[in-house]
Amino acid sequence: MTENPGRTPRLRRWVASGAAAALLLSGCTLLPGPSADKAPDTGAVTADPDAVGDVPAGLEPFYSQEVEWEPCEDDFACARVEVPLDYSDPGRATIEVAAIRADATKGEPQGTILVNPGGPGGSGYNIVRDALDRVVSDRLRGGYDVVGFDPRGVNRSSAVECRTDKEQDAAREEFIPADTPDGEALELLRAEAREYADVCAERTGELLGFVDTDSAARDMDILRALVGDAKLNYLGFSYGTQLGAAYAGLFPERSGRLVLDGALDPALSNEQVTLGQAAAFEKALRAYVAGCQAGDDCPLPGDVDAGVAALQDLFQEVEENPKPAEDGRLVTIGSFVQGFILPLYDDSNWPTLTSAVNTALQGDYTDMMYLADLAFEREADGTYSTNATDAFLAVNCLDYPMVSDPDQMRRDEAALVAASPTFGAFLAYGGLTCEAWKYGPVGEPAPARAPGADPLLVIGTTGDPATPYEWSLALAEQLESAVHVTWEGEGHTAYGRSNDCITDIVDSYFLEGAVPKDGVRC
Repeated sequence: MTENPGRTPRLRRWVASGAAAALLLSGCTLLPGPSADKAPDTGAVTADPDAVGDVPAGLEPFYSQEVEWEPCEDDFACARVEVPLDYSDPGRATIEVAAIRADATKGEPQGTILVNPGGPGGSGYNIVRDALDRVVSDRLRGGYDVVGFDPRGVNRSSAVECRTDKEQDAAREEFIPADTPDGEALELLRAEAREYADVCAERTGELLGFVDTDSAARDMDILRALVGDAKLNYLGFSYGTQLGAAYAGLFPERSGRLVLDGALDPALSNEQVTLGQAAAFEKALRAYVAGCQAGDDCPLPGDVDAGVAALQDLFQEVEENPKPAEDGRLVTIGSFVQGFILPLYDDSNWPTLTSAVNTALQGDYTDMMYLADLAFEREADGTYSTNATDAFLAVNCLDYPMVSDPDQMRRDEAALVAASPTFGAFLAYGGLTCEAWKYGPVGEPAPARAPGADPLLVIGTTGDPATPYEWSLALAEQLESAVHVTWEGEGHTAYGRSNDCITDIVDSYFLEGAVPKDGVRC
C-alpha cells in the first residue's frame, strides 16, 4: 500500500513537544478496575538490617530511614521515601518518591512486588490505586504485598513541572503547517521547543537533570530495602522493562523475581525505537481494520488496503480542516491521532475505536477527542491527573542522545513514512525538544547485562504495537539468566489482559519460583 496521491509529509508541533510519544511506551488501559478490599497495615517501619545488604558509602541514611505508612485512598497505605537527588553526591540534596501499598489478601505475605506501568512517566501509584485487579491476579494478590510508586520526576513524587493545565490544552490545539523549502516550519518548531525547554528548566529546577532511568533504578533498591526484602520482586510493563533491566544490571545480586512484560530493547537508539514503533503501529492498524471488517457495522468497506486508505483520508481531512469537539476545544490532527492510537493498545477496545471512527467520518470528532483526553490523562474538569507528557520528555532527554540535524531528521522522516504510511510522519522530529533541553543526555543505548542475577522472565506479545515482539527476544537474549515467553495476541503487554496460560506462568514464577521453559508460547 502507498500513501494517497498528493499527500506530503508534514511537521507537527505536537510531535516536537512529545505529546505523541508520551503514550507510546505506556502500559495503560482505558478503564479503572476495583481497588484494594481490606484495610492495610500502617505505622512507622524501618528496614530490617538483614534485608538491606551492603550499602554504598553515603547512602546509609536512606537505607535506614523510618518510613511512615499511613491510610490513604480508602483501602491502601501510602508513604513518602527520601532518596538522594544525585547518587554521585548523596549529601547534596534529597527528593521524595511516593509509594502506595496494597497488602496481601491471604495471611502473611511472602514478600513485596514493586510495579511500574510504563512511560517513562507512568504513575505506578495510580495503576495500583485504580486498576489493582488488572495489574495482578487474585492468586498473586493473595501471596504478595503490591507496591506502586511514582518514579522520580513523576506525578506525586518530586516531579517535573512544565506546562499548566491550560497551557497543555493550548499546546494541543496548536498546529504548524507543512514545511517550506527554506525550513520556516522547522524553525518555528525549534523555537517552540526552546520555549518549552526553558519553561521546564525554570519551573522544575535542578531535579530536571536527575530523572534518568539509572537513578530511578537506584531508588528502587532503597524501596526494596525499606519494604524488608533481601531481593527485589518486580513487575514492569513497557518502559518498566527498561527500568527493571537497569535495576538488574546495577544490582544483579539483589534481583529476585523480575517479570519484564512488553519489553524494550535497551541497545536501540531513540531513532531506532521510533522506527520500530512506526512499523508496529502500522501492523496493528491493519489488524484492527481486518477485525473491524470481519464484524458488523464497520464503517471501513472493502479489503484491508481500502480500509486503511479510508483512514488515511480521514486523517488528512482532520489535518487540513480541524473542527471543535462538543465542548468547543479544537480537535487538531495531534489529538485525533493520539485518540486513535490509544485503543490499539488493547484489542478489547477496538469496538470503542470503531464507534469513534464512525462518528468522525460523519464530521463529529468529539468521541476521538474523548479518547485523546484519556491518552493525555485529562479529566472532565480540564485538569490533567498526571505530568506524564512532561516526565516522558524529561526522562528520554537524559536517557538518549537525540538526532536534531535537519537533514538527518528529514531522512528519518522518510524512513518512518516508508515503515508506516499512516503514522510515520506523525512520529518525526522528536529530537528538537531534547536539542533545546538544559540537561543531558547522561545515558547511551547499550545491551542489558545482569550476570549472576536469578532467572528473569521476559514476555513478548506478537501483535504488540508499542513494543514490537522482536524487542522482547532481544532483551531476553541480552540478559544472561532470562527466559522468554510469547503470547500470540494483539495489543500492548500480556499479563493481566491475555489468557490463563500467561497468568499461570507469571503467578507460579512469583509464588513458587517456577521458571518456565525458555521459548514457551501461549
